[in-house]
Amino acid sequence: MIQLDQQLFLYLNTLGSESWDGFWLFMTDKFNMIPLYVVLLIYTFRYIGWKKGLWFLLTIAILITCTDQITNLFKNGFERLRPCHDPDIAPLMRLVKDRCGGMYGFFSGHASNSFALAIFFISFFKTISPAMRWLVLWAAIVAYSRVYVGVHYPIDIICGALFGSAIGLVFARTARRYLLP
Repeated sequence: MIQLDQQLFLYLNTLGSESWDGFWLFMTDKFNMIPLYVVLLIYTFRYIGWKKGLWFLLTIAILITCTDQITNLFKNGFERLRPCHDPDIAPLMRLVKDRCGGMYGFFSGHASNSFALAIFFISFFKTISPAMRWLVLWAAIVAYSRVYVGVHYPIDIICGALFGSAIGLVFARTARRYLLP
């Protein structure tokens, strides 16, 4: 399984080209997503009001803290080297970012956080705004960007996406119970 993951990583990672590097670097930078988050929060506050909106914001903060910290526990527990730190893989790959990041990459924090947020918003607003489904595409692009730039294997992304989706669903169901009118 690990060997297949490495082969798939090398295939996907080396498909990249300099003409696309800027786009994928933009997508992998979490701070570039702030405008999307602001739009989603404005929508939320307009729909559920300020008081419940602040509780919603607190719920998101707890959601991201949970996914982030549990991701770090997995990274430190499994200690799977990122491809850019793996001496067998690093010479064969493209590292698009200027730095590789921490030593360990299982599982991806970007994937878990982006999928947690996407599934949270989709599930919270499922009967109100079907357009929220597009957030899965956004999360998938963010997650794939981690393979493209050379800092995560596909399994890191898949496991992060599954974990984030599960946590997002749990938080959304709880928040719907208390925050929807």
